Amino acid sequence: MKVLLTGGTGYIGAHVAVELLESGYHVVIADDYSNSHPEVAGDIEKITGKTPTVYNLDVCDRQGLGRLFDTERPDAVIHLAGFKAVGESVREPLKYYMNNLGSTLSLLDSMQKHSCGKLVFSSSATVYGASDSLPYTESMEPGASSSPYGSTKQMIEKIIVDMAESGLISSVILRYFNPVGAHESGLIGELPQGAPNNLMPYIMQVAVRKLPELSIFGNDYPTKDGTGIRDYIHIVDLARGHVSALIHCMKNDGVNVFNLGTGRGHSVLELIEMYQRVNEVNIPYNIVPRRAGDLPVTYADVSKSKRLMGWSAKLTLEDMCRTAHQFMLRNLGQK
Repeated sequence: MKVLLTGGTGYIGAHVAVELLESGYHVVIADDYSNSHPEVAGDIEKITGKTPTVYNLDVCDRQGLGRLFDTERPDAVIHLAGFKAVGESVREPLKYYMNNLGSTLSLLDSMQKHSCGKLVFSSSATVYGASDSLPYTESMEPGASSSPYGSTKQMIEKIIVDMAESGLISSVILRYFNPVGAHESGLIGELPQGAPNNLMPYIMQVAVRKLPELSIFGNDYPTKDGTGIRDYIHIVDLARGHVSALIHCMKNDGVNVFNLGTGRGHSVLELIEMYQRVNEVNIPYNIVPRRAGDLPVTYADVSKSKRLMGWSAKLTLEDMCRTAHQFMLRNLGQK
């Protein structure tokens, strides 16, 4: 079975590619390397012993994507490509609407023209908005998004639902919580271009002294240590969730929505303390004012994923911190 993986050399995409290849799928990657590196395809091959087919392609390019579909004729698509920095989306909203919506419309157009009707979509827990109801369940109505990035995810979900109701596609929508960690090999992991936007890559760079200290946005939340609590999930567990989602999608019609998380939360300070202990490093940090829109606590209800897909997260916070640091050392040449 042939799967088109958009954004397949990115942090999440590379791990999904590995799990697909190791599960026996033929993988076709489309990526323009806007937040990744061409060398990642070689790392995927080193891990799996299998070679994905790779196209240097902006998924917004309808003609180029059409030629890919003409040549490859994929049986299904996993759509990961898109811009994902919340803060940047607030500063440059049009960039996010044009890219995230444009790439999805381009992809759905090619799928329809080539009778490819199975789609797994990379969504986000941001679609739940500023809900105080915990844990987040898939039956909750999407809330008001605090960023253009979150709005694009909500809009794309609606487009997919409309397509499915017209009988044109079947889809699984995956709402991610907070992916962290790296592959055990140390070959692939999170290495953003430019300044990190997420907590773990920031911790990783402070740990190897690439950055001087970590900023913690607020320590006065109503949590046990005053810092925000999030549902961190190991990237390998998340990637395996995509394989389970693809299997579910191939067997079922309509749209099914699933959370991918662990079902429990850890605070910012807990993550820092675990990283320091596991890797025997020091993470200097500074408390700064809260960021607008940040919630005190978010974590997933993952019972539906376990019940209907047979998937649940297996790896621990310790695994997340250990593999992340191994990847950082390997890629910075640090001892």
